Amino acid sequence: MKMPTDTNLTSDADYRRFIEELKARVANARISAARKVNHELIMLYWDIGRRIVEKQQVLGWGESVVELVAQDLQTAFPGTTGFSSFNLWRMRQLYLEYRSPEFLAQAVPEIKGPDQDKPERTGAETAGQLVVSDQDHLLAQLVPDLLGPVPWGHHVEIMKKIKSPAARIWYLRATAQFGWSRNVLLNQIKASAYERAVTEKKTHNFPLALPEYLAEQADEMMKSAYNLEFLDIRRPVRERELEDRLIARLQAFLLELGYGFCFVGRQYRLTLGEKEYFIDLLFYHRFLKALVAFELKVGAFEPEHAGKMDFYLNLLNDKERGPGDQSSIGIILCAEKDDVEVEYALRTKANPIGVAVYELQSKLPGEFSGKLPTAKQLADMVRVEIEAGK
Repeated sequence: MKMPTDTNLTSDADYRRFIEELKARVANARISAARKVNHELIMLYWDIGRRIVEKQQVLGWGESVVELVAQDLQTAFPGTTGFSSFNLWRMRQLYLEYRSPEFLAQAVPEIKGPDQDKPERTGAETAGQLVVSDQDHLLAQLVPDLLGPVPWGHHVEIMKKIKSPAARIWYLRATAQFGWSRNVLLNQIKASAYERAVTEKKTHNFPLALPEYLAEQADEMMKSAYNLEFLDIRRPVRERELEDRLIARLQAFLLELGYGFCFVGRQYRLTLGEKEYFIDLLFYHRFLKALVAFELKVGAFEPEHAGKMDFYLNLLNDKERGPGDQSSIGIILCAEKDDVEVEYALRTKANPIGVAVYELQSKLPGEFSGKLPTAKQLADMVRVEIEAGK
């Protein structure tokens, strides 16, 4: 076998694979190092907040101690950022709010530690009492398990914008699991992702078509409804125009989809024999390691939509799925759906398919609910006006 010389190594396939492996190893090492640094930083900030609170409680120090500590730390470490009085107040807030019985009671199921196999407590031993009796144990796990993986800037935004302990835990867990950037986190909060996740039913067949661990991740990836208000559509449109607008605002659409989606193409061409088929929008999800196909429907969901998607997914798995990729996933995005009809349509499908709706306009604020005429009332009013003018 002819061996490549040093001068032509750059064009050698084995060398290219070798260098790609090295680049991936370097990137993974950098990510791992960054995570360890972030973990230690959160541990430090938690400890600073704890020590300030304890000194205030034991020695009666007032609020001015925070400003004084900030000045002294900045003087001692002149090239180090993060010791502003604003940040120290946030460290104090982090400790006070995340050690509260209300938060810890919600955090108990999220924290896994050496005592996780203990028998469950019953009767009078409620979650709140568990927090009180095991508070030291829980706090020892809280930072590394739930808070440690989340960057400090994300913590600040969550503390500022989210007050419910359950919602805070949801955003902390989602940020760590999906690696949300701060912009993605803010977009998810703005879109009320937590409220939608816990109150709106998702319709899919993931548990039937995927292994349990992957079905859970796919469920987290998919939303029950997608907010497309950024398209500024105020009139009926055809499916191709809806697709055109989504591509024109691709960055906003990717933010709405959530972290991990990579755009592959629109009207993605598949062939079978001499026939051609086209998928509206095709993405690849980095964490699921799967192709995700979107079909856009400007009307209501119809059972035949599921059959068409199932066919597309078979083609994707046979012709486009890469080595090591999971089964391709399909999402049918439509104007409205009947959950029972969707359930029956997906029951016999072998491929993982979800059906979600899109919203083109924000829902009315609560103070206007029930105070504006419905579509039927408006239609009746118009009909009366027309008849009166005859």
